[in-house]
Parts: sequence; structure tokens; C-alpha cells
Amino acid sequence: MLDLAEQRSLLRARDVTDAGIPSMVLSRMVRSGRIQRVSHGVYAPRERDVSEHVSLAEVCLRAPRAVVCLVSALRFHEVGSQQPFEVWIALPSSASVPRLDLPVVRVTRMSDQALAEGVEHHEVDGVRVPVFSVAKTVADCFKYRNKVGIDVSVEALRDGWLQKAFTVDDLWRCATVDRVRNVMRPYMESLIG
Repeated sequence: MLDLAEQRSLLRARDVTDAGIPSMVLSRMVRSGRIQRVSHGVYAPRERDVSEHVSLAEVCLRAPRAVVCLVSALRFHEVGSQQPFEVWIALPSSASVPRLDLPVVRVTRMSDQALAEGVEHHEVDGVRVPVFSVAKTVADCFKYRNKVGIDVSVEALRDGWLQKAFTVDDLWRCATVDRVRNVMRPYMESLIG
């Protein structure tokens, strides 16, 4: 079982039982201190290397339908200067919100079309984490500007453009899906000029 934990760095109790290991073994390993409980249903080896994005992996293990979005996606892609203290995720309207003590989760509801556009999958501490692309994240920031602030949206647009993190076509496609083309147009025109 330690091999399984070391391969993934983070694992769910379900992963252990799916591998044919009785859940009693997991409980014994936690009591002996060889494995630690990170959060409800999420475990990790006691000695492990973690990335700065481990909280994204923890949340995505508990909420498999979630996509990392907005300020958390900006931080993941290193766009802008925001340092979120919560993990921002997008969920479909029918999905339940994961109950976590830590990390703190901030949920945004999106349509199925908006959730399907611009999703990239990244490996974070052995966990496959869906994160919106930079273009989709910038468009989302303008759509949810009342939540993140227009200053964050403009900074993300400017910094993403300077980093060449997206093309105009990618950005317009995402802005169309999010229905914010008219909102973004003056900012785009001043930037591209």
C-alpha cells in the first residue's frame, strides 16, 4: 500500500479499496503514522514532497467534476500578481459542493458549455487536475468581474497578452462562450491597438 501512496502522493480511500486493499489496512497505517490523513477521505505518505499547488490536487480529489478557475487558475498559470487564499473551482449547477475544512473552497457555477471550453489537464502531486486555459480564465475573470474585481481582470488580460499565453482567436472564442465580448472589446482594443 505504501507503493500506491508514493506513486500518487495523494490518494483517496476509494483508490485503496479499488486496488484490492482492505480499508482496515489504511486505518492501521494512519494509526501507526506511516500514512497521514490530509482531509476527509484523502491520505498521503508521511514523508512526501509537495508542490505549491497541492491544495488544487486535494480539492480535485474530493470534487472530481470541478475545474480550477479564476484567481486559482491565474496563480497556477503564473499570470498576474494575485495570491489566492482559497481554491476557486467551477462546478455544474447540479453538482454538490465538496465539504472541506481546508483548503477553503470558493465555488462558481457554470453551464456545461462554459465548463467544457478551455479545460487543460495537469499533473499535480500525482493527481490529474483540470484547470482552465489562460484565455478561458481571462474571459471568466471578465464574466465574474463582480467577484474577482475589474482590476484583476484587466491585469490578467494585460499580463497574459505580454506573456503570449493566448492568441486573440482563443480569447475571442472564450469570450463568446462566456458572452463577454462587448465587455472585453474596449480593453482588448486598447491593449492590441
